[in-house]
Amino acid sequence: MTEQILTKYNELFQGQPSLFASPGRVNLIGEHTDYNEGFVLPGAIDKAIYLAIKPNQTSTINAYSLDYDHMVSFIPSREKLDEHWANYILGVVMELGETGAEAGGFDCVFGGDIPLGAGLSSSAALESVFAFALNDLFGLKKSLAQLARIGQLAEHNYAGVRCGIMDQFASLHGQQGKLIKLDCRSLEVELIPFDPQKSGYRLVLLDTMVKHSLASSEYNVRRQQCEAGVAVVKQKYPQVNSLRDINMEMLSESKGDMQPIVFQRCQYVIEENLRLHRACEAMQQNDLTTFGQMMFGSHLGLRHQYEVSCKELDFLADMAAGEPGILGARMMGGGFGGCTINLVSEQAHDEFIERATSRFLEKFGQKPRVYDVVISDGARKLRG
Repeated sequence: MTEQILTKYNELFQGQPSLFASPGRVNLIGEHTDYNEGFVLPGAIDKAIYLAIKPNQTSTINAYSLDYDHMVSFIPSREKLDEHWANYILGVVMELGETGAEAGGFDCVFGGDIPLGAGLSSSAALESVFAFALNDLFGLKKSLAQLARIGQLAEHNYAGVRCGIMDQFASLHGQQGKLIKLDCRSLEVELIPFDPQKSGYRLVLLDTMVKHSLASSEYNVRRQQCEAGVAVVKQKYPQVNSLRDINMEMLSESKGDMQPIVFQRCQYVIEENLRLHRACEAMQQNDLTTFGQMMFGSHLGLRHQYEVSCKELDFLADMAAGEPGILGARMMGGGFGGCTINLVSEQAHDEFIERATSRFLEKFGQKPRVYDVVISDGARKLRG
């Protein structure tokens, strides 16, 4: 991929560019906890957006997308561009400017090997690689956490997606063999050891390729239900600001004052944070078995308490639970489609994929896409 990018750069522009990379991410546990000021546990993966870039001493940005085989040239302004992908670049430049960090014009070519539409955050990787590269090339002196916030704001204000900050954080802070325990309130990061290959296990994603239209509307409903639960508990405990501040004892005390469905949603979030802490403790002991049990527990909570799964995801998670050599499996992401993430032994790997593929095809009429991923380094400079 990098050779293709450099070859295209040399065709289009003059001089020797610098080369940067920023990866996609997976989230091992901690779903729908971010907007409740809880914890998430993502890791950067071995699939990335690659960027060849060189300042051009003008105010113009010339950007070529290898994936779309298209060039755009523009002088940054608040006006959005016709090419949707170019707005991610524009957004990063403009949001940097909002902090007083001015990047000049540049020539660039970029492309990636992150599967699109699989929930691996290719958009966050795109924002992160540009933020990281511009910070380096123009000496902007931003921290990785500041760059993550800039990427998030670019997505909010220029791509029109009200995302959390987890994806950008993971893309920028990732380390090989480490997961990122991110406190979504303070944005404090703790790196958790996670190298399943050493114990003979692999991470496998099974992409249902299903995208149910419920996702966005139901996401907003879940947020409102969580806020409703917090408002009830706050009457007894005024210090409470989010589900992060509530334990099961406090929630149970207020059970009679809230709708059963609200109690159920809040219970899931509180228990998911506890599962995440247990999973992190397990990995400090290299206990993959307990970690996998927390993954299975997460899926059951998402399925029965938070109700954001779907029949395709449940089919794959149930199948994994019944297979030898599978320590854990869960749906990953907002729900109603997307991938399951599976912790699979090397010995069971090929047979598991073959069986999951054939059984899913028989049940739903199409094969799931399969991606093996490895926890890898975050944003980095590769050359120049």
